[in-house]
Amino acid sequence: MRGVCLSDRVTSFKSGNLKLEVYSSKQSAGAAAALAAAKELRLLDSPGKSIGVIFATGASQFDTLDALTSIPGLPWDKVQGFHMDEYLGLDAHHPASFRLYLRQRLTRRVPMGEFHEMDGNAADIDQFGREYIHKLDLANPKLCLLGIGENGHLAFNDPGVADFSDPQAIKVVALDDMCRRQQVAEGWFANLDSVPNQALTLTIPTLFRVPKLIVSVPGLRKAQGVRRTLEEPISTGCPSTILRTHNDATIYLDVDSASELEKISS
Repeated sequence: MRGVCLSDRVTSFKSGNLKLEVYSSKQSAGAAAALAAAKELRLLDSPGKSIGVIFATGASQFDTLDALTSIPGLPWDKVQGFHMDEYLGLDAHHPASFRLYLRQRLTRRVPMGEFHEMDGNAADIDQFGREYIHKLDLANPKLCLLGIGENGHLAFNDPGVADFSDPQAIKVVALDDMCRRQQVAEGWFANLDSVPNQALTLTIPTLFRVPKLIVSVPGLRKAQGVRRTLEEPISTGCPSTILRTHNDATIYLDVDSASELEKISS
């Protein structure tokens, strides 16, 4: 893994509780997020205890996961891994499947203790959800790697379904058009009609119970979402605004995703 030089970091600042670091390239931003995750994994490593971690997927995680899985000496054998969402009814071998994504970019690269896949094809999706949350609760994750959608979603909590006080830990949601168009624009699907309409997702309170959030948000397509995250009132109209209230969340940006921020563009 290429090291992150001090000169790679353009600036760092805070918005509410939220910490932000801006890097000269998406590769540098991903490497910095990976180093922060690696540091946390080492801090969480203690004799006889497993380490619960929730992983995100999507284009925003490419560089972070590539860098993280290249760092030697991490306690992967103790990690209990989970992912935060999956499409309903999508075959696990489809190129857009998050199960396939995490096999290719994570679990086949490192000797992880165990990874709990989210099955969007379960015969009884409600029962599967209850069982998944039971496993998640037992693992008690202390670290979550995530991203921010173009519409500000966290996991698949789009503006129309996000609930900051959601009584459910996991739920089936309808995906909004902006979210579905993002999946086409990133190349996961050939056209809008082929993008599933529903997904299974961890809810925002479930994500916020994790004490450390490492948020990778590279690329020009995310610039508006980043600006809204920092500038708009905290509301489910842009779910990622709630990140400003988390006790330990850091967003890793590149100059493209930070380009609509006044302190960067000026």
